[in-house]
Amino acid sequence: MVAANIKRAAPTDDVTMKGGSENSNGDDTLANMTSILEGSAKKTRLLFTTSYNQAAMDEMASQRDKLTSKIHDEYEDVRTLPEALIKQQKEALKAKQQAAQSTKTTVTDAEGDEGDSNSSVQKLIQSMPEKKTKEGPGGVVALRSKDQFSDLFGDSLAGGGSLVRRARAKTIRPVWHAPWKLMRVISGHLGWVRSVAVEPGNKWFATGAGDRTIKIWDMASGTLKLSLTGHISTVRGLAVSPRHPYLFSCGEDKMVKCWDLEQNKVIRHYHGHLSGVYALDLHPTLDVLVTSGRDATARVWDMRTKQCVHVLSGHTSTVSAVKCQEADPQVITGSMDSTIRLWDLAAGKTMGVLTHHKKSVRALALHPTEFGFASGSADNIKGWKCPEGTFMQNYNVRKSIINTLSINADGVVFSGGDNGAMGFHDWRSGYNFQSMDTTVQPGSLDAEAGVFCSTFDKTGLRLITGEADKTIKIYKEDDSAVKDEDFYQ
Repeated sequence: MVAANIKRAAPTDDVTMKGGSENSNGDDTLANMTSILEGSAKKTRLLFTTSYNQAAMDEMASQRDKLTSKIHDEYEDVRTLPEALIKQQKEALKAKQQAAQSTKTTVTDAEGDEGDSNSSVQKLIQSMPEKKTKEGPGGVVALRSKDQFSDLFGDSLAGGGSLVRRARAKTIRPVWHAPWKLMRVISGHLGWVRSVAVEPGNKWFATGAGDRTIKIWDMASGTLKLSLTGHISTVRGLAVSPRHPYLFSCGEDKMVKCWDLEQNKVIRHYHGHLSGVYALDLHPTLDVLVTSGRDATARVWDMRTKQCVHVLSGHTSTVSAVKCQEADPQVITGSMDSTIRLWDLAAGKTMGVLTHHKKSVRALALHPTEFGFASGSADNIKGWKCPEGTFMQNYNVRKSIINTLSINADGVVFSGGDNGAMGFHDWRSGYNFQSMDTTVQPGSLDAEAGVFCSTFDKTGLRLITGEADKTIKIYKEDDSAVKDEDFYQ
């Protein structure tokens, strides 16, 4: 304590001894105190800025800060423009400034207050501090100066040009197709005709119906060649193997059968589905059969050993359509849960789910030459591009529940509805070039106007449909049709 008192007393003794230097030391102390107080006040203002009245703040500085933040947020990814565009905008700005100087127009103070907001925005941008560099995920990135920021405002600051040149949507011209007309009506089934398949040699085709029979018809004459019995319920799916003398069938009796066409009898059964089997398809290159049905699964079968290779589960309702192709996705399924799934056949897992449809997907059709497919539902017909399942377009369609779709090599997409509505569409443009209603067989009810299945023959020149009036109808193109040059030029 004594030492502290001595130290405190020492400066007092010095001041009394030095006498005249007291005033100068006092002035220095006051100046130091003033700077300390000003710094403290500034810090207090920064810390408690929200407590101050907004009107008392520097409005210009506030706007500049807001604009700086907004520009940095919105133009983070486009800070560096192409050199050619920067040069062009600077030349336009210089020409505009020269034109303004030549006119020598004067603006009053009132007009300045009420003038266009562009000049005030430009002043704010010019007063912004320039940021040289920024550390980003890819290293140091050069940021734009205030002059370059002014270029972002296009017409208002630099006299023209937008940042991005938007691509114009192209309207695809529809390809002309001849209209189709009814060529032949074949009667013979005693129930709804639910499935049809054409033989690879294009000499005959097979149909399956609600009368539990499979009938084989001559393609040229339409006469019945053979009837196969064995199913105990409606035959819902048929497929003819291009590499074996086999016909595959499935039905609502949970059965999947392999028929030997040389002996005209069943040689294999594929057991495993828990409910009715609604669709089947053959893989074009592998000895693999894919079936789907009401148990919400698709099953992959080894054609020879009858073993179930995969159970493709993921749908939550009836899988009503299935298609196979050579390249991934090798299996495509459409379901009553309104989704389409693309499957990896090797792994037995989903590659992608398409959820664009709002209602049950009852029909799928692969394009014979292009890498794409179409799907049909009660809400729409949609075209897709493989392998990702990219959505291409909607097809103009009458209001109907689409039961079947078929596509030929000429790009004709046929759709058949449960109310007898038939539509013919252009694959590439989606244009509906023909709409018609099926002709009900005399003696049938109007309610029996429905198209359940369809397929083009191997040439694509004949369309075969199976319908609710128990008939099979064959359509062909109208040879006497004349192209409308004004529309299709």
